Amino acid sequence: MASTVIGKQAVVIGAGMAGLTAAGALSDRFDQVVVLERDALSSEPAHRAGTPQARHVHGLLLSGQRALSELFPGFEQDLTRAGAVPLRAGLDVRVERPGYDPFPQRDLGWFGYAASRPTIEHAVRRRVESRGNTTLYQRCRVQEVLATPNGDAVTGVRYENGDGASETIAADLVVDASGRGALTLALLQSIGRPLPEETTIGIDLGYATCVFAIPDDASTDWKGVMTFGQAPQNSRGGLMLPLEGNRWMVTIGGRHGDGPPGDAEGFLTYAKALRTPTIYNAISRAKRLDGVARYGFPESVRRHFEQLYVLPRGLLPIGDAICRFNPVYGQGMSVAALEACLLQRLIERLGEDSNPIAALGPAFFAEVQTLIETPWSVALLDFVFPDTRGQRPADFETTLKFGTALTRLAAEDPAVHKLTIEVQHLLKPRSVYRDPTLVQRVLAKMAEA
Repeated sequence: MASTVIGKQAVVIGAGMAGLTAAGALSDRFDQVVVLERDALSSEPAHRAGTPQARHVHGLLLSGQRALSELFPGFEQDLTRAGAVPLRAGLDVRVERPGYDPFPQRDLGWFGYAASRPTIEHAVRRRVESRGNTTLYQRCRVQEVLATPNGDAVTGVRYENGDGASETIAADLVVDASGRGALTLALLQSIGRPLPEETTIGIDLGYATCVFAIPDDASTDWKGVMTFGQAPQNSRGGLMLPLEGNRWMVTIGGRHGDGPPGDAEGFLTYAKALRTPTIYNAISRAKRLDGVARYGFPESVRRHFEQLYVLPRGLLPIGDAICRFNPVYGQGMSVAALEACLLQRLIERLGEDSNPIAALGPAFFAEVQTLIETPWSVALLDFVFPDTRGQRPADFETTLKFGTALTRLAAEDPAVHKLTIEVQHLLKPRSVYRDPTLVQRVLAKMAEA
């Protein structure tokens, strides 16, 4: 073990999904891993102030589920014990999209799990805390990342502890999983380094969520429902998934000022106006268990750290600090877990390097682009709505026509259906759609249209 350690201490900023999974990836290769979290953390699954989005439906894609099991063997059993609801991919969630109400429901051969964000995060946190060399400090707000006078390397962080006193902690590696990446940007500014360029897609998404008890006479044809509006005229949509404790969590929303209100009556009225009645019919006779939570997401953001000549040695932003995805597609937690697996593989590969920590950042940002490419390509579909802000791809109309034809083909062919779900779950890259045989079949569908 001693020969494989690449540093004395790593500090991870933030105990959200990105920070926890990063800590798991680092624990075998550092003497000590310290996680600093600004929120107070409950011993049971609970909402916390630093993740207001956690009150809304969260999806753990199959790629994320597998990544978490790779980082923390036995994780799926943890979810089962916590009451997560198993979902058969392609079968248990009724998908309603224009022209398909519903899309053909087929068992595609694997299980996912539906659970609340606090339950998933709590299961990961328990795994991290069980590592003997990993310590998680709560109510510690990091104020700045510290660096050498010439800015070549990070040396630690300064933070405010739960008593309001300022403390510093040394680190060979600082992972910025604080969410917005403000600490990384502040450090780069303070040492006179350029900031990464950003690509943004302004979507102005507004959504609201409510939790209901699942009634005894609920439909047995599905466990969850996803419904889409008729784009580009109608941006409204909804997602209802089961939760631990025999509950439904329902999130509904729209774009560019067409979001739902924050009162219970308005929530139901908005749900009733969705393109399909399935969600409204289910919840209109169900018992509401809490109030309405609202959230706004202005834009997807991708920061191009890979274009920077060099970052200070030992600084590694991760998760939302690199890329914030439209939550509609449920990619955030899974991409964070996949990034942590990439981090783990790189540390193992670089372990014999003469200066592995110096090599880690450039290697990570070179390889993470491939990981981000497929989920980011989904974000480009937001340009179907005319008020979306940003650089619309030149071939966007062709992309839309190809996607429509691919959907028609997937409705008819279970093998193509499975392939599209594998891409949606980030199990396969979007480049599989360039297979010549598949392209010819999709082009034939386009010609029919």
